[in-house]
Amino acid sequence: MGANDASNIFGTAVGTKMLRFSVAALIASIFITLGSVISGQNTADTLNTLGSINALPAAFAVSLSSALAVFLMLKSGISVSISQAIVGGIVGWNLYTDNPTDMTALTKICSSWVICPIISGIIAVCLYLGLKKLLHYNKMHILWQDWIVRIGMILTTALGGYALGANNMANVVGVFIDSCIFTPIKLGNFYTLSSVQVLFLLGGIAASVGVFTYSKRAIKNVGKNLLAFSPIVAWIVILSQSLVLIMFSSSSFAAFLTSLHLPPLPAVPVSSTQAVLGAIVGIGLAKGGKGIKWNLVLKLMSGWVTSPLIALVLSYITLSFMENVFRQTIIIP
Repeated sequence: MGANDASNIFGTAVGTKMLRFSVAALIASIFITLGSVISGQNTADTLNTLGSINALPAAFAVSLSSALAVFLMLKSGISVSISQAIVGGIVGWNLYTDNPTDMTALTKICSSWVICPIISGIIAVCLYLGLKKLLHYNKMHILWQDWIVRIGMILTTALGGYALGANNMANVVGVFIDSCIFTPIKLGNFYTLSSVQVLFLLGGIAASVGVFTYSKRAIKNVGKNLLAFSPIVAWIVILSQSLVLIMFSSSSFAAFLTSLHLPPLPAVPVSSTQAVLGAIVGIGLAKGGKGIKWNLVLKLMSGWVTSPLIALVLSYITLSFMENVFRQTIIIP
């Protein structure tokens, strides 16, 4: 997750040289971990409705298969959706164990893959047009503008890290909730981490390692190659995808939409990759569409189709090895 999705948090900031990689990676890592521990379980409940994996060896096999699918795509330079990979892995477990797939949950999750980039694109276009008009009437000195954008990059990188941990960590460790082996950890007399929070803390630490080690290659695609960015556009892209991830993680926002008699957004893990792409394409279209590299857009979108299929096949094969070769329990009746 850290290697793949860091490009979505601060790829544009690093690509436009507004932030150094080391600074952006440190900020993102801290807030990914905080978001994971504090709010990470919110989206895990919907994901586990798709398939409740109650045996630890099976959870390991599904997680490993999904991670391998993402890693294989990442090695080819394509930043893909972990959300889709883990769904493919869970469906693979359902098929292997003859466990029925909750089609309501699957429909809810898959619909978010369509809605997510659209909402992100709309937010990005509104921010872009609003800021463009504001800067037109407010003749700010270029140095002040540069300073404000850098501060904005730092704040949105922190917000994006928190949103990523809160929304997407369920993709990484959510399958282990029903077979969690950790015990609560007491932090003095003020706070106690539950067993599930310890699980999400471990995920946050692992994601941070991924940020510092393998994220640079994916950043080249998202941060530089897809569209020629100005610093302000780069900031808008990060902010837009962060807001979308929060929308799909927050029960308060769902209640707000309900109070307005609007359909609430489901609390599901959505693709930060799709959110970034939606924001970039939205801004590109608002600028006339000429600067968008559609061949790269199609390349990234092809990864969204192939990664869940690869994860499904790998999950089925890995589960077979776990049960027949290593004699591990795959499902607890």
